[in-house]
Amino acid sequence: MDGLGSKVIVAAFDGWNDAGEAASSAVAHLRENGDYEPVFSVDPELYFDYQYTRPQVEADSEGRRSLRWPEATLLRPTGPVDGTELWLLTGVEPARAWQAFAAEFIDLALREDVTGLVSLGSMMSDVPHTRPISIFAGSDSDALRSQLGLERSTYEGPVGILSVLGVAAEAGGIASASLWASVPHYVAGHTPSPKATLALLERLQVITGAVIPQGDLSSQAAAWEASIDAAAADDEEMTEYIHQLERTRDTWDSPEASGDAIAEEFERFLRRGGDGPSKPGRDEPRR
Repeated sequence: MDGLGSKVIVAAFDGWNDAGEAASSAVAHLRENGDYEPVFSVDPELYFDYQYTRPQVEADSEGRRSLRWPEATLLRPTGPVDGTELWLLTGVEPARAWQAFAAEFIDLALREDVTGLVSLGSMMSDVPHTRPISIFAGSDSDALRSQLGLERSTYEGPVGILSVLGVAAEAGGIASASLWASVPHYVAGHTPSPKATLALLERLQVITGAVIPQGDLSSQAAAWEASIDAAAADDEEMTEYIHQLERTRDTWDSPEASGDAIAEEFERFLRRGGDGPSKPGRDEPRR
């Protein structure tokens, strides 16, 4: 089997793995631009801490109130698919029993003859909003790295549920890859980040061969960038900091730069536990 195969789960979760809501928005975009039905949802009592991820009370058009509990759900396409079939795994990152959580979905994936898993994540990084969004594309599979031009991560340390799912998938014989977008840390007030969402979807299309409509994401990304330009125009310190980041990024993108630059940024993010970016002038982000 070449690459990720013809039936691929795309996984993204709210929480630690989802800076700027880029990853969860990518899966939401896929869902909104296709016909999907739920296949399986976990029992929230087993995996979620309601003091951390609280249920929400909602009212319908007639004023009837109900509770919506945190969930994690696998969805499959219901209509004809042109090319690779993308299934969606989305919801809230679980608070406990991660091995059991992953096993439930991977066992189901094996029964449904799923051939690949791509996890989507996004991280706050010291990168400028004015340049293309950096995507770290990696896999622990030698064959997949060779076939798709992916990177090998050398990171050691704490991880999120995406890594646990990836390991469980590989152990079950399902090819696994991950895509991480670098979101500028100083745009926290400008979420969601459609430019990062678009970058994730573009790279997902490349490695899966799936046909992914972009909709109006390009115009949303342009508006997002313009709103940050406007905010920075009135802040001399922020403008200078962005210029510093631009110079660094342009150095990375130069022919003389190391091809490992994006991978190094990704691993710095993981070493700090995903808690936030470095302050200007520091070499290593804070934990």
